[in-house]
Amino acid sequence: MKKVLVIEDNRDNFGLIRFALERAGYQVEAAETGSDGVSRALQSHPDLIIVDINLPDFDGYEVTRRIREGAPGRDVPIVAITSHAMLGDREKTLAAGCTAYFEKPIDPITIVEDMERAIASFRAAHAPGGRP
Repeated sequence: MKKVLVIEDNRDNFGLIRFALERAGYQVEAAETGSDGVSRALQSHPDLIIVDINLPDFDGYEVTRRIREGAPGRDVPIVAITSHAMLGDREKTLAAGCTAYFEKPIDPITIVEDMERAIASFRAAHAPGGRP
C-alpha cells in the first residue's frame, strides 16, 4: 500500500483528500503545519506528498524547498493544492520543486487519477534516459 503525507491545516479539506485517497487504496498520514510536514516527510519517506500552499507557520513553497533539500525528499512527488490561485502561481509552485499543482476545491472523484497522472509524468521525466 502506498503511503501519502497530506500537509493541510483545514480539517474539512484534509477529510476530503483522505476520503479520496483511502478509497483508492492509499495509506494517509497527516500534518497540520509546514514544520510538522517537513519532519514527517523526512522521517517517514512517503510515496507522495500533498501540500497546501497556505499553511499557518510557513507556506507550501518553503515546505517543498525544505523537503527537497533533505536526501529522502529529493525524489518524492510533491503535489501542491491551493484555494487562492493567482496568475503565475502554477509556475511559482513548479519552480519551488512541486511535481503538480491543483486548485481547490478538489473533486474527490477525479483527484486521485489526476495526481497519479502527474506522478507518472514526474517519474518518467526523472527515470534514466528521461528528460531533466
